[in-house]
Amino acid sequence: MSGSLYIVSAPSGAGKTSLVSKLIEQDTHIMVSVSSTTRPKRDGEEDGVNYHFLETETFLEKIEHGDFLEHAEVFGNFYGTSKSSVEAQLNAGKDVILEIDWQGAQQVRKLMPEATSIFILPPSLEELQRRLNNRGTDSAEVIEKRMNEAVSEMSHYDEYDYIVINYNFEKALEELHSIFKAGRLRREVQSKAHKNMIAGLLGE
Repeated sequence: MSGSLYIVSAPSGAGKTSLVSKLIEQDTHIMVSVSSTTRPKRDGEEDGVNYHFLETETFLEKIEHGDFLEHAEVFGNFYGTSKSSVEAQLNAGKDVILEIDWQGAQQVRKLMPEATSIFILPPSLEELQRRLNNRGTDSAEVIEKRMNEAVSEMSHYDEYDYIVINYNFEKALEELHSIFKAGRLRREVQSKAHKNMIAGLLGE
């Protein structure tokens, strides 16, 4: 596989989706794996673009057949990542992002330990709640539930390779992009990409 796999996790409202969306605008070598979910489609979302929207029965069948690289239940809905889709994207030379939670990240690490993981944190719980309120997509009850889950989710930050704190969007975006740029300079990536050149330098 010529591309590299990245896991990006964050509590709801930390800015993960906005950061990743801007990142792939800036860097065409990066793409996001489109996950499958059983949750209802939100206004403006498209099937196959934002998610593959599946019936619960269909999702459970795919679990039984081993079609997912990872899957989890979050807030009563199922989410999963297609194994074959990710492998095809990596083989095409793309750096692939999995936007998944800590549960999914643990599953992926077992199957693909070479994956690089990044956790995005908000600067404070107060700011996190403000962002959730400003989003205008969830009820007060759902926001309260997300806030209660946030501390539990963030307690898993120490399982990740990198931490990005989103107190300033542009700075957080720059830091996130730097992780991908550095990843392409790793010895194992460079030695594979420039195998013939390195052999020539060594007189082989």
